[in-house]
Amino acid sequence: MVYILSLLIGFLSAFVGSIAGLGGGVILVPIMLVLSQLLESFHWANPHNIVGISLLVMVFTGLSSSISYMRKGRVDYRSGIIFLAGSIPGGILGSWLNQFAEDDTFSLYFGLLMLILSSMFFIKKKPTEPAQLRKKWGIIRTMDMDGTRYRYSYPFLGAFFLAMLVGVLSGMFGIGGGSLMVPAMILLFGFPPHIATATSMFMILFLSLISSTTHIALGHIPWQYVWLFIPGAWIGGTAGAKVNQLLKGQTVEWILRILLIIIGIRLIWQGIG
Repeated sequence: MVYILSLLIGFLSAFVGSIAGLGGGVILVPIMLVLSQLLESFHWANPHNIVGISLLVMVFTGLSSSISYMRKGRVDYRSGIIFLAGSIPGGILGSWLNQFAEDDTFSLYFGLLMLILSSMFFIKKKPTEPAQLRKKWGIIRTMDMDGTRYRYSYPFLGAFFLAMLVGVLSGMFGIGGGSLMVPAMILLFGFPPHIATATSMFMILFLSLISSTTHIALGHIPWQYVWLFIPGAWIGGTAGAKVNQLLKGQTVEWILRILLIIIGIRLIWQGIG
């Protein structure tokens, strides 16, 4: 049973994560936490191993998704590199901090983080003029997608330090960073949802690669199980990216809201239970 469930979890987490730009960790981690409590065959799945598996699997999710998004020209490479400059050192620090997490505390804090993220999507977005941010050393980006030109901007230092925080949380919780970065890009920096999703998956590819390397060095990867998740993650990541391109931007935002709320409530319940 562990083989079939692992394959399905890899596919589901990558499919949903790729659609919403989350990377899949917000699906894989809570499911694994629940299974570790319910099934004897998942007795090996402690928070350290789960996060290690999640980050390693997201390397393949990010690669398969990024290839699909790159072909459609939806990745903002310049912004992705700026975010990576901050998130990579943060990811290394977060991966090191993960070894001090306890099971129930991990679930509780992870759940609270998910609810905080979901609440961000109910904040009314305020349109910002690129000229306003130019005066504050802002970066202005222009992207063409499906015949429409999008223009958005953000402050360099704000993006850098936010990405560093995302990296710490990614390495610590194994969430890939997309669940924080996508809301920030959409709500704070004015990214169109589709470009935010694609750029997030590009960033997740490299951030997961660095963070998972740290977990490998710490001995958090149960190699006899991790290979079971990768085939499903590759297929799910590719399929999710294709489905994302068929959805409206507002639909992508609602998928994010619902997923984060459900996951957050479930984990908080487990953490205090």
